[in-house]
Amino acid sequence: MGGPPGSQAAPLPTNLPFRLVSKTIGSGAYASIRKAAPLHQPAPVIAVKFINKAHAFSAGRLRPKQLHLEVSLHRAVCPHQNVIRFLSHGEDAAWVWMCLELADGGDLFDKIEADAGVGEDVAHLYFTQLVSAVAWCHAKGVAHRDIKPENMLLSGDGDLKLADFGLATQFASPRTGERKKCGLVCGSPPYIAPEILEVGNSNMKRKQGEEKTGYDPQVSDVWSCGIVLFVLFAGNTPWDAPVVAESYEFHDYVQSGGRPQDELWNKVPTAALSVVRGMLRVAAPERFTLHDVRKHPWYTRRNPELSDKGLVADPVKLATQMLEALRVDFTADVSASQRRTATTLQSDTMNTDNVPNPHPFASTQPEVPAPDTLSDWEAPPRLGATTHNRAIISASQPTTTTLSTAHADAVRAEILDYLSEDPTMSQFSQVPVSQMTATQHARRFADLLPSHSLARFLSHLPFPQLLPLLLSALHRLNIPVAPPSPAALQGREDVVNLRIKTTDARQQLLQGTIVVERIAVPGQAQMEILEVRFLKAKGDPVGWRRLFKGIAVLCKDAIPRQRED
Repeated sequence: MGGPPGSQAAPLPTNLPFRLVSKTIGSGAYASIRKAAPLHQPAPVIAVKFINKAHAFSAGRLRPKQLHLEVSLHRAVCPHQNVIRFLSHGEDAAWVWMCLELADGGDLFDKIEADAGVGEDVAHLYFTQLVSAVAWCHAKGVAHRDIKPENMLLSGDGDLKLADFGLATQFASPRTGERKKCGLVCGSPPYIAPEILEVGNSNMKRKQGEEKTGYDPQVSDVWSCGIVLFVLFAGNTPWDAPVVAESYEFHDYVQSGGRPQDELWNKVPTAALSVVRGMLRVAAPERFTLHDVRKHPWYTRRNPELSDKGLVADPVKLATQMLEALRVDFTADVSASQRRTATTLQSDTMNTDNVPNPHPFASTQPEVPAPDTLSDWEAPPRLGATTHNRAIISASQPTTTTLSTAHADAVRAEILDYLSEDPTMSQFSQVPVSQMTATQHARRFADLLPSHSLARFLSHLPFPQLLPLLLSALHRLNIPVAPPSPAALQGREDVVNLRIKTTDARQQLLQGTIVVERIAVPGQAQMEILEVRFLKAKGDPVGWRRLFKGIAVLCKDAIPRQRED
């Protein structure tokens, strides 16, 4: 059982007390996550996080005790209904592994529309669950220090699960109450608190013999939660980073006393504005505490989406509501700001350590080389895997690369028929999710909203026509990509992978693969459909969805869709 192809990592242990049942389903700075099950049983399926010691110690500059700290702190904050459950751990000379609850509802923010956000009740639901999780951790004396969309997962019933305690710290002793401040600059720039950057700058400039300054990580977590609440409403972060000299939006926020001109702020309901502003007070001592937040009238409001136990009240209704909020607007202009600010890279094999970083501080943790993060990933399931007894299956042989008008019309009709039945494809159609058969049969949130990404579309065009469209779209977005092989361009391959690496509109790394796969329609001779799946390896899920939508709009001629009356 070896590491990913091309990786320098040591082979994974062979004497694990479980069996791995997937390839990589997630990654961190020096960790990867796979699914596992008991040695002799099919269930339960769990997630196992593997941390490569050598890479963590060299590239991450971690000490052995820091790896064990993640284990001990994650265990200390369990169990809680909104924290990923820690089950067990082990290690050998090369690896540390942690067995964790599998969040089979996937990423929360993969299911939230970029630049649109969610309704007030849904935002209140997930904010309430996030605050519950973070307040519980703080009561144990543990600060998370990396609260952001990538670390907010969902259960199969749609409940939020806070994940990844790799940057967590013990700021207070549960027994004595003794507190400490932190000096480590960590976090994702759009979600990081300003005092963390100030401490980092101060400590860099201090003279020999002067003591280091520190920040209170409990208060900094509150800031990050406030940013998450803003993103739930707006579908975007309010600024790139809280640095007045580098961000016009943050400068405007500071100068206006929390009342900036940016129209994004108009998406925050009036009743919630005071919560957001209170959590985003620049002066840390003046900031709301979580106790203040939980007493606020907006927080304590009645919410039909929330049960008395703090869980999702009606998982199927919530999934339906969130699906119907996802829309790809084919009439929209692709954001010029996306094209202008995207930082392109010269080589697909370039180390992500070489990505130009507009901010003089670490973005969460050191990144791993691209080959390690993009190989050995488990591809998301094809749409045809669950097509209501009308399975669209992988074509075993390449079919014709050109379609007659009649065939093309038949393919378009087949896809539109499929779109009318698959709830996750409602983002391209006008069919209400609540009227679909699948909704009537659904019992759990995950029955409608699967764990895999919803960033995907079907096309009636063959490879020789679709691939140039995709390449043109990537070029227009300033995203470099290695050209496919001549065989792929000629339609002689069944699967084509386009690896991409860029930065989003907030200058954060986006890295992943666009998988284009030939699938066939049973009973339809010489008919093929291409499915395009966007597999994120790294980056903000909101930024990834924005990228997917931009490419879909630029490739709109390749995507059959319902026409509005």
